[in-house]
Amino acid sequence: MIEFPVIDAANQASHTVNLSELAFGTDVRPDLLNRVVHYQLAKRRLGTASTKRRGEVRGGGKKPYRQKGTGNARQGTIRAPQYRTGGVVFGPHPRDYSVKMTKKERALGLRSALSAKREAGELIILKEFGLSEIKTKTLLEILQRLQASQSVLIVLAELDPSVELSARNLPGVDVLPVEGVNVYDLLIHEKLLLTEAALVKLEARVAAAPGAKTLSLDVTEGSPA
Repeated sequence: MIEFPVIDAANQASHTVNLSELAFGTDVRPDLLNRVVHYQLAKRRLGTASTKRRGEVRGGGKKPYRQKGTGNARQGTIRAPQYRTGGVVFGPHPRDYSVKMTKKERALGLRSALSAKREAGELIILKEFGLSEIKTKTLLEILQRLQASQSVLIVLAELDPSVELSARNLPGVDVLPVEGVNVYDLLIHEKLLLTEAALVKLEARVAAAPGAKTLSLDVTEGSPA
C-alpha cells in the first residue's frame, strides 16, 4: 500500500489513506499510453467523409464533342475529373478509423496513467468540496488554494450538479464521474483531483478490470511477509 495525504477544501491536511498498488503503483508504460490515446482518438473519428468517383457521378454518357476537328483535346465524358462537375480522384470514402486493442491492454493503460500522475506529484485527494450552491467563484477559490486552477480533471464518485455546473465556465477544468475516467483525459490535464469517495470507487473499478486479479496475486505473493 502507498500512504497518501488527504486534504480539505482549505488545503489543510486531514488524514492519510492507503492507495492501491494495483491502481497507483504500476510501472509507467509510455508506449502503452501512446497506443491507448491513439485508440481513443481513432474511435472518435466518424469516417463519414465521402466523394463520388467518375463512375458514380450522374450523367456524362454522351461524348461532349466529336473526337477530331475541334482543336480541343479529345474528351470522352464531362464526368471526368478534369471537369468541374466530374468525379473526384483519390477522394475520401467512408471508412472505419478504429484500431483494435484488448481490454487488458486498456486496463493496464489506465493503471499506468494513474501511476504516472502519482509519481509526477500531480495527484490530489480531496476529502470533499462542500459546495452548498452552484457558484463558479467559490469553486475557483478552492482550486486556487489547491494550486489546480489552470488545468485539472475533477473526478467525483457521483456527478454533483453544484460542482459540475460551477466548473463548466472554467477553462481547463473538467468534471467526470469515476465511470468516465480515461487515459486521454488524464494525460491532457496537469492535475488529477479525486474526492475520497471517488478514490474508493476508482480503485474498485481498477480491481475489477480484466487482468487485475492475476496481477494482484503476483503482487501479494512477491511482497515481503
